[in-house]
Amino acid sequence: MTTTHFGYKTVPETEKAKHVRGVFDSVAPKYDLMNDLMSMGLHRAWKAFTVMVANVREGYQVLDIAGGTGDLALAFSKKVGRSGQVVHTDINEAMLRTGRNRLLDAGVSLPTVVCDAEKLPFPSNHFDVVSVAFGLRNMTHKDLALAEMNRVLKTGGKLLVLEFSKVAPPLEKVYDWYSFKVLPKLGQLVAGDDASYRYLAESIRMHPGQEELKALMKNNGFGHVDYHNLTGGLVALHVGIKC
Repeated sequence: MTTTHFGYKTVPETEKAKHVRGVFDSVAPKYDLMNDLMSMGLHRAWKAFTVMVANVREGYQVLDIAGGTGDLALAFSKKVGRSGQVVHTDINEAMLRTGRNRLLDAGVSLPTVVCDAEKLPFPSNHFDVVSVAFGLRNMTHKDLALAEMNRVLKTGGKLLVLEFSKVAPPLEKVYDWYSFKVLPKLGQLVAGDDASYRYLAESIRMHPGQEELKALMKNNGFGHVDYHNLTGGLVALHVGIKC
């Protein structure tokens, strides 16, 4: 039986998606509030930087993977105009439903699809931009997901991966203290769920660092990959170009 990690636990590969789904079913109702609290609002700046680097233009076809509550999808929808399209996707129905409702409240109606990033139900060479924010680390086979993202991109298209990464050494001790002592307590207080936020901290540590992810993207079809460290490496934005 092939196994993989779920945070610091080892689980059968076939069960990881179920465990991840349970986490996001639990956190979906308070997801946006918790993002603001646990990042002290910085997630908004990280996403704004991602949108700037994406350089989405009128007429673009954009795919937002693990789009959750729709922050990036909403921002991109304002850029593509009537001749473009943003497709909002997530593997978790509860997160996608929360995001769809939030988008509709903002007066934006987008195609919304429940799908697995490792098996994207879209044609090859179709999208100008693909984005995934804080979702790649939860995927069982990151290599398959990245290969699929490459497949659906047009030649010259751009993949943006915004994800927690390896923090700069001077910040490690305080970051570990915050992650494992403060964050679960905050999750229990606000969302009534400490275990999901403990998993969040663990999953970040198990995710590839900046150079590892860069290599993984290159190994799965991206001819040019660069990354930008944000907030001392707490988060990194990797940008891959399909050549």
